[in-house]
Amino acid sequence: MDRRTTPANGRVAALHLKGQVEAEAYVEGDLTQCKAAAADIHGKPNGRRVSQLLFGDMFEVFDRHSGYAFGQSVYDGYCGYVREDLLGDPLVATHWVVSPSTHLYPGPNIKFMTRGALYFGSEVTVAGEEGPWSRLADGKYVPKAHLVPTGTSLTDPVAVADLFLGTPYLWGGSTRYGIDCSGLVQMAFRSCGMDCPRDSDMQEAELGEDIDLTEVRRGDLLFWKGHVGFASSETMLLHANAHHMSVAYEPVEKAIKRIEENGGGPVTSVKRVEIA
Repeated sequence: MDRRTTPANGRVAALHLKGQVEAEAYVEGDLTQCKAAAADIHGKPNGRRVSQLLFGDMFEVFDRHSGYAFGQSVYDGYCGYVREDLLGDPLVATHWVVSPSTHLYPGPNIKFMTRGALYFGSEVTVAGEEGPWSRLADGKYVPKAHLVPTGTSLTDPVAVADLFLGTPYLWGGSTRYGIDCSGLVQMAFRSCGMDCPRDSDMQEAELGEDIDLTEVRRGDLLFWKGHVGFASSETMLLHANAHHMSVAYEPVEKAIKRIEENGGGPVTSVKRVEIA
């Protein structure tokens, strides 16, 4: 079993894994919700970031210890440790954030000092509307123009990825504050109503159909060992990468040559993913 998607840490495991993995206890999960703009998922308590939850994301908790909750993201099944203080009781979302980011205000006035921010893809509960403002369940306000109702799906993942252009590269990141290659792909497909695994090797194994590099068109995915990017056209690649340290455009041929010369190897596959 892939430990990244197996809700077991040796001490506890999800009840449905009894007889499949070893653990001291097998437990039912406790459904919680991310209450921070973004919450890191760590590979171990206080360890390296491996992914992130966005505000409103559901996280099923199986173990709590030393201020961290071990569990599994409901959206993509990714497992790890999240700070307990960043999780809370679930609310039913009514809308999600469709702008790269949005500010939170204490009232319906652009001149008020902001009270934080939310990022693209975050799910919120709107309790009321006042003119061009939406009032959230916690009493904060966001511009109504930055929200769309839940169930709304976008149709062009490359256009979504373009919203992140210039975003700093951040290992395990999923937001306008910082994002990595597979996080960019996941956010793009997630906003288009599709399931998408978190890491590039998972995406290569599970997404789309293989095509030849000579057939590349907009929306196709190019994979290397440990890296992925979108073809924005037949000749251009859009990807979050550590060379530019940002989300950037790069000619496909140049990227292929540069990555191989720098030890990243050749393109391992090209995948075409049809949007339903």
